[in-house]
Amino acid sequence: MLTIVNIAQHFYKGTENTMATTQQSGFAPAASPLASTIVQTPDDAIVAGFTSIPSQGDNMPAYHARPKQSDGPLPVVIVVQEIFGVHEHIRDICRLWSHALLNRLALEGYLAIAPELYFREGDPNDFADIPTLLGGLVAKVPDSQVLADLDHVASWASRNGGDVHRLMITGFCWGGRITWLYAAHNPQLKAAVAWYGKLTGDKSLNSPKQPVDIATDLNAPVLGLYGGQDNSIPQESVETMRQALRAANAKAEIIVYPDAEHAFNAD
Repeated sequence: MLTIVNIAQHFYKGTENTMATTQQSGFAPAASPLASTIVQTPDDAIVAGFTSIPSQGDNMPAYHARPKQSDGPLPVVIVVQEIFGVHEHIRDICRLWSHALLNRLALEGYLAIAPELYFREGDPNDFADIPTLLGGLVAKVPDSQVLADLDHVASWASRNGGDVHRLMITGFCWGGRITWLYAAHNPQLKAAVAWYGKLTGDKSLNSPKQPVDIATDLNAPVLGLYGGQDNSIPQESVETMRQALRAANAKAEIIVYPDAEHAFNAD
């Protein structure tokens, strides 16, 4: 069966480049890269759309995809948004992923769910630039709230055809950082893939820990995917995280694509 690790390692167009990896390997590389052209997913093979997930007294919007036919409970993948939330671009990515990730996972036998994690604090579209978005919205979203929301996503999945004993998570940018944190939060998690998520930096009441602080607490193998030309995540930060993972003997690996910038998966 296709796994999220296979997809993550090869979804980025250009994986033929030399990859710098840690000595501590938590995942074996897939046998061959995916084709650079998008695989077409039969529309009649999946069910996909929006739903509402009860969470902490609210109803959280989310996108989900699953196969139409299944023999039993499905393995679950939680997909965590990037900094701009689940706006039109992310919804378009979800639609494109009907041929690449979310619905491809559904076609391969997964229940995939992408929750809107800013819905209480505001709409990212109301902010004119990244600095005001960060200060006016993102900084107001407590990590504890997000982690609890993700727990409710897993709970919803368990009631809607998902097998949370086979629970995975993947996230992008802001969601990449959350992916690391959730890997230390949920003992049921079986695998995590973090795409260019922040690893070190300042802390606050809403963000009391960074991924480097929880390297000793990971409950599941984590794969981190980063760009060598990412100005927002310096290679010094990546190396600091690698050292923390080695010291913790964590089942984790960080791959750096040397020529990639930040958000190299955002097309």
